[in-house]
Amino acid sequence: MATVTPNVEVAWVMGFLFFTIYLFAFEVVDVDVAAVTVMVLLGLSSLLAPIMGLKAGLVDTQKLFVGFSSNAVISIIAVMIIGAGLDKTGLMSKVAGFILKVGGTTETRIIPIISGTVGIISSFMQNVGAAALFLPVVSRISARTGLPMSRLLMPMGFCAILGGTVTMVGSSPLILLNDLMLTSNAALPPEQQMKTWSLFSVTPVGLVLVSVGILYFIIAGRFVLPVTKTSGGAPDNVMDYFRRIYGLDYVLNEVVVPSGSSVIGKTLDEVEHDYGVRVIAASRSANEVLIGPNALDRDTQIQAGFVLGVLANQDKLSNFAEKYNLNVRKDLETFTESLAPTKVGIAELVIPPGSTLIGKSARDVWMRKTYGVSMVGLHRQGATLGEGEGIRAMPLAAGDTLVVHTAWDVLSRLEKDRNFVVVTTEYPHEELRPQKVTWALTFFGIALFMVLFTDLRLSVALLTGAMGMVLSGVLKIEEAYEAVSWKTVFLLASLIPLGAAVENSGAAAWIAQQVLAALGTPPAWVLQTALAILATFFTLVMSNVGATVLLVPLAVNIAIAAGANPAVFALTVAIATSNSFLIPTHQVNALIMGPAGYRVPDFIRAGSVMTILFLVVMIFMMNLIF
Repeated sequence: MATVTPNVEVAWVMGFLFFTIYLFAFEVVDVDVAAVTVMVLLGLSSLLAPIMGLKAGLVDTQKLFVGFSSNAVISIIAVMIIGAGLDKTGLMSKVAGFILKVGGTTETRIIPIISGTVGIISSFMQNVGAAALFLPVVSRISARTGLPMSRLLMPMGFCAILGGTVTMVGSSPLILLNDLMLTSNAALPPEQQMKTWSLFSVTPVGLVLVSVGILYFIIAGRFVLPVTKTSGGAPDNVMDYFRRIYGLDYVLNEVVVPSGSSVIGKTLDEVEHDYGVRVIAASRSANEVLIGPNALDRDTQIQAGFVLGVLANQDKLSNFAEKYNLNVRKDLETFTESLAPTKVGIAELVIPPGSTLIGKSARDVWMRKTYGVSMVGLHRQGATLGEGEGIRAMPLAAGDTLVVHTAWDVLSRLEKDRNFVVVTTEYPHEELRPQKVTWALTFFGIALFMVLFTDLRLSVALLTGAMGMVLSGVLKIEEAYEAVSWKTVFLLASLIPLGAAVENSGAAAWIAQQVLAALGTPPAWVLQTALAILATFFTLVMSNVGATVLLVPLAVNIAIAAGANPAVFALTVAIATSNSFLIPTHQVNALIMGPAGYRVPDFIRAGSVMTILFLVVMIFMMNLIF
């Protein structure tokens, strides 16, 4: 590499570089605002060039906004839309339901299943999205098994971050990397040009990192994971609310009807009235679940082999099961998905003046069958009546508050029904489209096929899948827009001009020279490790995208000066920016901090070892493979 003599241009670029790091590290403004500000200042350098002592601006204003149309930015937008489309069909919820069935109740079994699944999913969708998807699943498992959320969420969160290293579309830095390499190629002679990485180039490294992360928590989890006193998540909080306000102390259990039980042949109406229990779901077979409107009613007869979803006071449930020799399951198995808290729950409805239901009882209107709501409590004039107190035979009056168990999509429809006022507002309003799962998988497969087996640009291939989901009705265009994190888009697109300025001005080459002069002539792996440590530090104090944009040009120049492979050094930086475990600055860590009750020292204790393991395994695997 030719010797670079620092000049005015290099000095100004270095000034912009340190200014950017300062804005990111001290959070003077939001990171996206900081990035856009720096981009605008780079553009103004064309106007102020004579005053700054420059012949021309630091960045050509004709190319200042090319980041917004770059391959990397469009690819990230498409990945977000594809991930939202798969989630919209309920496919991801089915995966979550399967985990609940096979996960068991032990920490050493649940952690690898949840963490491994999240790791794989986050290799094809944004890791914060994968973590958010499994947050209610972990909450449910915590409530059912008694395992604290704090013992489960950190392994899941860390593996979501690690999963971003499994493919070249798993994280924003890896999506961005090929574009940064092409930018560096523009300043390199033909014999030093770098080839871009393919979708699965990084997979061996990523899979080993995910596996090490899982093993780490299996072996050392008992020592590094905290035990906090947080609740088991939203479902428990909701039950606490109804227990506190209405005195309704209900639990949800699955009850199996064995052959020979004397309950066989009885109707739901008989057992519910006599024993004060409420059947909210029933299943004759694995493929037939009765829940919601036109599914169950009071005349439904109980049959041998039925699995009943029963909501009741614990004592009343025990009496009911003992009387008829029924088997009460410890965990939900049959209704894991259909009674998931993301789909159903307890809500409050008020009967308004003018409702056609006034003067009629729940029995008169067949409320469970007609409206899909199972009334479990009635609050009237300061008093609350519960199951077994004849609430369904009482004529309804204006102002009555009904405590009901219902599906969220049913509750959403009842908001438009003038017979009710829906008091509950904090519930999932999202409309799932399970009938579109075939289209979603088809266009996901088409996009994946084009990425793997054609020379089409990554952005075009992924955007084909994204638009296919919109055109086929998997997502509405408004939902596609909402799926995109525009903060990430503006952050990434606005930093690309700075990366180009660092490279084209010679600033990156000059920094590389100073690093090599300070270190002497160490082996390539030592330089690679130093870059990985530097990237790890940068990503803790600024965004991983920002760290990648700033360090990839530096890594390329250091590699060339040391006679190493610049593409491998660039990849080292992009992977190392996922090494963000020490403090909760990563979006995933910030997401899980509240629900699990984590404190910063908890991340330092568990994350310090994970950070070292990440560096050791990454350097070893990269030198082994590349």
